[in-house]
Amino acid sequence: MIERNLASELKKVAQWYPVTTVVGPRQSGKTTLCKQVFPDKAYVSLEALDVRRQALEDPRGLLAEYPDGAVIDEVQHAPDLLSYLQVEVDARPDKGRFILTGSQHLAISGKVSQSLAGRTAVLQLLPLSLDEIQRFESAPSTLLDVLWRGSWPAIHDRQMPADRWLADYVATYVQRDARDLLRIGDLHAFTTFIRLCAGRTASVLNLSSLGADLGVSHNTARSWLSVLEASFLAFRLPPWHRNLKKQLVKAPKIHMCDSGLACHLLAIRSPEELRHHPLRGAIFESWVVAERAKALSHAGQPVDLHYFRDHKGLEVDLVHATGGGIELLEAKAGATVPGDAFASLNRVAGLLDRVGEARAVQRTLVFGGERGQRRSDGARVLPWCDPTGRVGSGDLGGSERRR
Repeated sequence: MIERNLASELKKVAQWYPVTTVVGPRQSGKTTLCKQVFPDKAYVSLEALDVRRQALEDPRGLLAEYPDGAVIDEVQHAPDLLSYLQVEVDARPDKGRFILTGSQHLAISGKVSQSLAGRTAVLQLLPLSLDEIQRFESAPSTLLDVLWRGSWPAIHDRQMPADRWLADYVATYVQRDARDLLRIGDLHAFTTFIRLCAGRTASVLNLSSLGADLGVSHNTARSWLSVLEASFLAFRLPPWHRNLKKQLVKAPKIHMCDSGLACHLLAIRSPEELRHHPLRGAIFESWVVAERAKALSHAGQPVDLHYFRDHKGLEVDLVHATGGGIELLEAKAGATVPGDAFASLNRVAGLLDRVGEARAVQRTLVFGGERGQRRSDGARVLPWCDPTGRVGSGDLGGSERRR
């Protein structure tokens, strides 16, 4: 297995805290990562029913077996263990003593915040980013293949057929999380719900419409979407409206976290089928947004991403605002940069200028072609094979000053 980008951040924060928590979807590589980074630590899996029972019934006894600490996997199965872990590390706060992993973000985040505040760093491991995929000898070489195969480690490490692995993933992990998180009884309806969400990837979220298409209430659709978010399979991208006094869309966008899973749920059975599929552009947009989220998350930085849209339809796919500047980004799946590709970016940059936004603005286009460029007006064009601008583009992460 390749080295993950998060490995360096994991090593670093383990030198600061007695507990480090790594969360992420099932099969994203959390166990492999923690074993690679901490090969000398004992390993405890709460997936095993006997170990889980001990964690639930005798948590003090379980922790006493590992005085020097351990990697404790899938801690969401015994969330009360964290309260006993707090007492243990308060008595002996050795740095890097315990490493925890969890696959249900919402199920453990509250307990971690309550029991281990100030005692743990929380890192998020998402499926492979493109630069990680490119480290495999059998890495896909075309955009369509990258999108269709997706980013789950097992597909690339074991060279498994993507459609077979994804079918098993939906049937086992997704449905198990549905049972664990909300006790959903009608798994057929829930699976249909997931497919409907895939069909709306990169769209403004309308829970009433989503529920109506399935014949369930708005509240049911909301709770089912929370299962997808808790399992890291979908996420909401909030709208950005700071400093802009316009009628803006207030609803978030929904994005599927993995393009391969989206293709599978949409019954796209080959890269060639994706080529002419009407949702190819939406799948590409979600993939670009997910790549940006992975780059931030795997560097230990907050994933503070947004999109922009007003009531007249002016839209920018991604807004990343930091203290040093604002990046406005558009994603276009075509291999040719269209003539109006920067129209929305320029208009939103103009709006920021008119309201006196002091931060520098970077306009970025990620497209389906192979070669990027820096434009004479300061904007940049990134190819799909370098969607974060890391390779061969100098300091393109900087920003352009307003002219």
